[in-house]
Amino acid sequence: MQKPTLYLKNAMLLTISGFGLRAVGMLFRVWLAAWIGAEGMGLYQLALSVYNLAVTFATAGISVAATRLVAEELASDHPAKAAGALRRVAGTGALLGLAAGALQFLAAYPASKYLLGDARAELSLRLLAPGLPFMAVAAALRGYFLARRKVAPSVESQTAEQLLRIALIAWLLRQVKGWGVGWACAAVMLGSTAGEIVSCLLMLLFWLRDRRSLPAGDRRAPADIAPRLWRILLPLEGSRCLASALAAAENALVPACLALYTGSRAQALAQYGALKGMALPVLFFPFSILGALATLLLPEITEAHIRGRTVQLQNLLSRMLLLTATFSVLGGGLFTLYAQPLGRLLYGSGEVGLYLMVLGPLTPLMYLESMVDGALKGMGQQMATFRYSLQDSVLRILLILLALPRFGIGGFLGVMAFSNTFTCLMNLHRLLDTADLRFDWLRWALRPLACLAPALGLAWLVSGCTAPWGTLVQIGAGGAAGALAYLALMWPGALKPALCGMRSGRQKTSLQISDIKSAKIS
Repeated sequence: MQKPTLYLKNAMLLTISGFGLRAVGMLFRVWLAAWIGAEGMGLYQLALSVYNLAVTFATAGISVAATRLVAEELASDHPAKAAGALRRVAGTGALLGLAAGALQFLAAYPASKYLLGDARAELSLRLLAPGLPFMAVAAALRGYFLARRKVAPSVESQTAEQLLRIALIAWLLRQVKGWGVGWACAAVMLGSTAGEIVSCLLMLLFWLRDRRSLPAGDRRAPADIAPRLWRILLPLEGSRCLASALAAAENALVPACLALYTGSRAQALAQYGALKGMALPVLFFPFSILGALATLLLPEITEAHIRGRTVQLQNLLSRMLLLTATFSVLGGGLFTLYAQPLGRLLYGSGEVGLYLMVLGPLTPLMYLESMVDGALKGMGQQMATFRYSLQDSVLRILLILLALPRFGIGGFLGVMAFSNTFTCLMNLHRLLDTADLRFDWLRWALRPLACLAPALGLAWLVSGCTAPWGTLVQIGAGGAAGALAYLALMWPGALKPALCGMRSGRQKTSLQISDIKSAKIS
């Protein structure tokens, strides 16, 4: 298969599978929130904050290292050594995963009692620990298949993992019904661990089948593989572990500071769960559309930067910023308009609707910051993005300590608004300065906002007319009408040249979609 055709096939497969998995995950989260409640979602998010630190230690850089080293060996005079390179990366990942799992298992009690302030998280942390080495090995195998330009194994294993995880969690929750929030959260974590193990085993089967197609020859690891591997891993491990540690500290502080305001730990945990575990996943569900655009645009941005093609780089960045602004402004407007109906429809909660209404206008900043961060990494500005993230984490912790005991959840919403504005502006300024590009206020800000106003007006009118048919029809019909009107207004002179100008025949370069950081939801 020719490279342009293969690239388009991979991009389409990633887009469809990513959107499908995210949709299934979103529906499952809605069901999970209804089953374990806001307090359960809060405990679930608390446990994940510690788990994410262990995941970072186990997997940071493993997939990137596997992709880079395997690709280098495949392009060398001894391509068969790619198998040895993969074995070394996977072995290193397994050791890191075992170390991270052991530390999390042993530290589960002190971490849950003293760091998270909730001993009910102990069992969840212990049940998550065994999955870490499997996750690290699977990350290495996914990196290998990316180097081989084969995305189907990753898609199939992740799909199987998701389906098994959901089925097992649903069964386990019924077994522990009435046992309390701690046991419900533990059931969810056990299902997640089982999913990680199955995903890893499937990836191993795909690897055993694929290695037969590798070139014949000496398949031992190259002699210099160790220094090459650690040159990739050490910077990523250090920076990401520090960022994850700060995020874990922040996530532990939020419920504790909220409890000082509310006077109730249970109420504070419920507010935290409603915001982090219920409202924010809804806001970031449409980001999969921009992820598809990033799959096509960001590799070209990297190549243009490496080859010194300044004009091409500026055109690509302009296109990325225009498309991001277009879709994020639409998403933010619809979330703000339908905040309360969405909250009631998905979770039966006016509180979640309030959070969606407050955070909806911030959606363009959240999406833009994520896309710009990925582009900066593709242009070799990783240290700048890490520096901004570190500064943001420190500021967030200080503001949480100052604002939440006095203003409660409203103070946290204010901290989130400040944080997303700060990181978006810092990253955007760095991008424009590095690319010698000026911000186009008319195309990237004023025009989307001007087109949004009549589109939301139409959406509101259609929703009013369809109200007798129920909330789902009301949101669906009104949202569709508003979105079509908005895109029609944006099409001439904006969307049409941007989309039609995208070159589809590019070979994917070193920047991967996994390098786009998850939008800030912590």
